[in-house]
Amino acid sequence: MSTAVSQTWYMTQRQLMVFTRQPAYAIITLIQPVIWLFLFGNLFKKVVELGGFGTTTYLDYLVPGVVVMSALSSNMWAGMGTLEEIQRGTLNRFLTTPVSRAALMNGNVVNNGLITAFQSVVIVLLALAGGADYPGGVGGIAILVLAAVLLGTVFGALSNALGMLVQERESIIGINTFLLLPLTFLSSAFMAPSQMPSWMRHIADFNPLNWAMVAGRSAISEHPDWGDVLSRGGALLALAVAAVWLSIRTFRSYQRSV
Repeated sequence: MSTAVSQTWYMTQRQLMVFTRQPAYAIITLIQPVIWLFLFGNLFKKVVELGGFGTTTYLDYLVPGVVVMSALSSNMWAGMGTLEEIQRGTLNRFLTTPVSRAALMNGNVVNNGLITAFQSVVIVLLALAGGADYPGGVGGIAILVLAAVLLGTVFGALSNALGMLVQERESIIGINTFLLLPLTFLSSAFMAPSQMPSWMRHIADFNPLNWAMVAGRSAISEHPDWGDVLSRGGALLALAVAAVWLSIRTFRSYQRSV
């Protein structure tokens, strides 16, 4: 176990080096969340007058949604990196070494989790500078970031599995483009559940994106509902474990086909 952990960390460091050597990428990945945060925050700021948002400012309501959407949109493309390593032959060369097969997959997942945590903290701080309030304090923010990381782990691991299965950029792009907006709008990212059509509320109950939002939004509120936090957080954790297991199984299938 200790060997697998150390090898996973080595593979993570390898991925992080790429990130640190491309600072422009870090800036670009933050531009869209900032646009969502302040453009939508000002465009729909009067929507809280409809009621059901649990806050007096729309920016406060929007922050968890932007954090979670950023985690989703960033991690959905993890499979592109895996596909690139397959096409370059890098992954196949690693197969000739004694490195843990789980480490080869989990290094990518851990790397994306660290980047997601960094991006989430930056978004929270930018919103704070813009006037957002977090009655739940640092603990609530930590839970929000953790929920975003778990959601990112789910879709990052699934994206890795998809990359090994389809081995085509066009397929990954098509599937991600198809899923991103429906997952976002079939959740409470922009609108309070009480203002949503009943059929959308029912679908949102089964949407992992909404689980992360509910857990994070409740945690940073003045009176957190710990039942919501624990139930949604627990469901995300279970789904993340299942997604990581699936990506490892898919990798072993890919290994046998080489």
